[in-house]
Amino acid sequence: MRELTGIAASQLTTALLSSAEPLVLRGLASGWPAVQAGEGIVDYLRRHDAGATVAAWRGAPGIGGRYHYDDALAGFNFSRVPLPLAGMLDELQQLAGEARPPALYMGASTIDEVLPGFREANDIAPAVLEAWHPLASLWLGNRSRIAAHQDLPDNLACVVAGRRRFTLFPPDQVGNLYIGPLEHTPAGQPVSLVDFHAPDLQRFPKFAQAMEHAQVVELDPGDAVFIPSLWWHHVEALSPVNLLVNYWWRRTPMHMDSPTGALLHAIMTVRDLPPEQRAAWRAQFDHYVFEAVEASFAHIPAAARQVLAPLDDAMTRGLRARLLRRLQR
Repeated sequence: MRELTGIAASQLTTALLSSAEPLVLRGLASGWPAVQAGEGIVDYLRRHDAGATVAAWRGAPGIGGRYHYDDALAGFNFSRVPLPLAGMLDELQQLAGEARPPALYMGASTIDEVLPGFREANDIAPAVLEAWHPLASLWLGNRSRIAAHQDLPDNLACVVAGRRRFTLFPPDQVGNLYIGPLEHTPAGQPVSLVDFHAPDLQRFPKFAQAMEHAQVVELDPGDAVFIPSLWWHHVEALSPVNLLVNYWWRRTPMHMDSPTGALLHAIMTVRDLPPEQRAAWRAQFDHYVFEAVEASFAHIPAAARQVLAPLDDAMTRGLRARLLRRLQR
């Protein structure tokens, strides 16, 4: 994985944050007071706690911090509970000395809602990032293993406390990671069914091929990693108390919808067609979507191209309304 050392937030560029490959930024957040708090991070967070209640995950000691499905994939091996942030901080401190503690985790909590004022001294906000309206989130807990998954936005993840190991895979490894259900998921995104600490290569033989493409990095407090959109990532928190801040953003116009909807619609309308019809639709998608260029539609006057022209907000609203009418038949 490519690494840069000693780069400041003000030196982040559009090129760096638009990379098609992952990028490690050593020491990017090392100047944050929260990073410098070290083992006092829990006390530091208490000073910003405004009484918020967070959505916490609890798991028995036996899961080893691996939040995942139950054996039948009918449910999960953890429970979701509302918990005052103050109570979670107290519990993390109490569990830190246990050799085999129960698992406790809080993910994807909006910083400004949970810790108002935290970002005044602990933030990465160069103009290049602010232009994309990033969402800043907190991830807090003890030792954890989050199954390989992918996110639609680009992601800049900054380790604040504890150590983390990231294992990244290119998007094209989807077939080698044995992804579980698309809708019944632990946290909204489909995840790999492979236990990275004990991969069952009889059940998941192609996982060995995925690991040939893996990029693995361990980050210390102050380090950051840029994860491009749709790169698969398995994340391990390795310390008794771990805190991560991340920024999510999309480099697309606000009117663009998530491609996930198109995937689900294609499953509903295309996947089960006869083979020759699927091949015909593959040609249609290539022409109108994946290989679409200006020359493909040059024979149509610009004023008559409608959805074949570059979309704007008004055109997207009209197209969305048209699709909704069709879906509500």
